[in-house]
Amino acid sequence: MATNKLLLILTAASIITILHRSAALPAETLTNAADTLSNSGYVAMSLTLNLVSDVLLSHHNSATVFTPPDSSFSDYGQPSLTILQLHFSPMAFSLQSIRSLPYGTKIPTVDSGTFLTVTTRSPSDQISINDVKIIGSPIFDDGSLIVFGIESFFDPNFTVPDPPVPTARLDHCTASFADNSNFSFHDSANVLISRGYSVMASFLNLQLLGFITQPTLTVFAPSDEVMVDYSGRFPDYQSLFHRHVLPCKVSWRDLINIDDGTSFDTYLEGFEIKINRSGGSFKVNEVSITFPDMYYSDWIVIHGIHEIVSLPKPVDEASDDDGDGDPFDDTPANTSGRELIASGPDRSEF
Repeated sequence: MATNKLLLILTAASIITILHRSAALPAETLTNAADTLSNSGYVAMSLTLNLVSDVLLSHHNSATVFTPPDSSFSDYGQPSLTILQLHFSPMAFSLQSIRSLPYGTKIPTVDSGTFLTVTTRSPSDQISINDVKIIGSPIFDDGSLIVFGIESFFDPNFTVPDPPVPTARLDHCTASFADNSNFSFHDSANVLISRGYSVMASFLNLQLLGFITQPTLTVFAPSDEVMVDYSGRFPDYQSLFHRHVLPCKVSWRDLINIDDGTSFDTYLEGFEIKINRSGGSFKVNEVSITFPDMYYSDWIVIHGIHEIVSLPKPVDEASDDDGDGDPFDDTPANTSGRELIASGPDRSEF
């Protein structure tokens, strides 16, 4: 058991070591998406993506594009930039994550403050947004950029005909356990690996929280590229993982309905995650959420984020800065705190 756990730690470390940072969607990704669109019969959007990507996506490192067919472009004429913005979201939504969103859930667009609305009324129905159906599986999906075909252009004047189903308020976030102990992170870890979040997948498989029964969890997962600075810092891994995990399930639908500034306890005792939103931007401790509901089940939800959630600087260091600089220190030292561990076997040796 200990040997297997050490191997997993070493695997996570090796993954971190070989990675490099990426600040925005790479030009190669956009080129590949445009080529795939053209080869799939979406020539108009392929040309459009080449023309407007610098304007609409230059400041985003993830995106979802909804593309009407060429016939819609012919019928509609040249769409305005305002219309095109409706078809670009600054977050990556997989088919699974969109399917998990209940009726009335909002999806942000690159036009700050403008949202699309999920209009799928039943899990068995074909997925629809703004009453426009999504056609089949993604045309392109490399984990950071996802492209869906849709039946026609979204109507900029669309309104939800019926009020959305109210969401229960999250008045607390404390550890909750099921009655059975037959659970596994296998499925969620596999999704993380396939999406470029292998380090967080390794941490989940390690079960650093020491659960003996099935918990309810929310994981904010940094991508592999931003984990490179933690290469070889084995003592910091537990603190790093714990501060990205909440002891309750907070889905994308919950996040867009809670009050701005709401804070949640994490499994790192004394450390909280604060939700901030502005227009279509959603952040946890000033780190952007890029892939909402990457994985969703009845007991765990995983959101991809742009950077690592950092620990605050020690008070003496913060005072030395005279108010300048980032209030969150990227150096994970001296302020790791005590871990809030669920009942289970002792994992402190790791």
